[in-house]
This record gives sequence, C-alpha cells and structure tokens, in this order.
Amino acid sequence: MTDDLVNVGVAEYYVTHNSHVLACFGLGSCVGVALYDGRKKIGGLAHIMLPNSKAITKRGNPGKYADTAIQNMVEKMEKLGAKRRDMRAKAVGGACMFSIPGAINPRNVPGPALGMQIGDRNVEAVKVVLKELGIPLMAEDTGGGHGRTMRFDISNGTVTVNSIKHGVMEL
Repeated sequence: MTDDLVNVGVAEYYVTHNSHVLACFGLGSCVGVALYDGRKKIGGLAHIMLPNSKAITKRGNPGKYADTAIQNMVEKMEKLGAKRRDMRAKAVGGACMFSIPGAINPRNVPGPALGMQIGDRNVEAVKVVLKELGIPLMAEDTGGGHGRTMRFDISNGTVTVNSIKHGVMEL
C-alpha cells in the first residue's frame, strides 16, 4: 500500500483517481463503503453514519447518509471517467455496539431496543442503494458487536479490515 493515507471521517466521503489509501477509522455502527472502477483505477470511500436522508427534514451533509453519500460518490467517480457498469463495492462496519439493559428488541428478547439497531439499518440501506444503482457488493465484513478500521488502496482495489477481536483480513 502507498504512504498517501487519506482519513475519511464520520459523515464524509472521498473520491480519487490517485493511488491513495483511503481509511475509515473506528467503524462501529457506521458503515464504510468502498466503490471501485478497476479498469480506470478510480475509487471512493464513504463513512456513512445514518441509513436514509429522506427521514430527516434538515438533511445537511450528504456524506452522512447511505442514499446521498453513495449517489454522490458515483457521480464524482463518473466525472473522473469511471463507468457505473465497471464499479464494484465492498462494505465494512454496521456493528451493534451498545445494548440497553432490560430493553426489548423486535424478537422480544433482551437486547437493543427497536430503532436502536442503527448498524443493521445502515448495512441494509447500503445494500438497497447499491442494488438500486446496479453496483454489485463483492465483499463485506459487517454486523457483530465489534469495531473495525478499513483501508482501501486505490492502486489495486484492496480493502483491508483491522479489528481487535478478529485481527487483519483482506476483502
């Protein structure tokens, strides 16, 4: 991997055709989505915080939501010469980081309360948006109860995931 590391913070996205490594540090319930056109070596990474902008009246930053972050990344990649038909996606994160003692989840067992499974909702929203845009999700490391850091190497499309619980893996 190259030494040009770009930190993509919470509710941000970054698109480039340069051989940078894009990184999302400390993904908990947030989802990191890497989009890559391997033919043109153009990629982008979003650090998505919430599933859908349509439920919010004051939307603000488009990088915060799965629907707007992914759509904006696709548009910026196309402006750099990428083709949607050549784009592939990888997703990391979407963990359930917190539980509320005594709360009841939808399956009527102790655990996170209804509406609190933001990690699961983020992962599902990412999958819906990718399907709507016709971009295949090639690999994912999502869910569970542990945080992750992801690094996306634009020079070759490799995504590396680090977690204390599971070590290092490549998607």
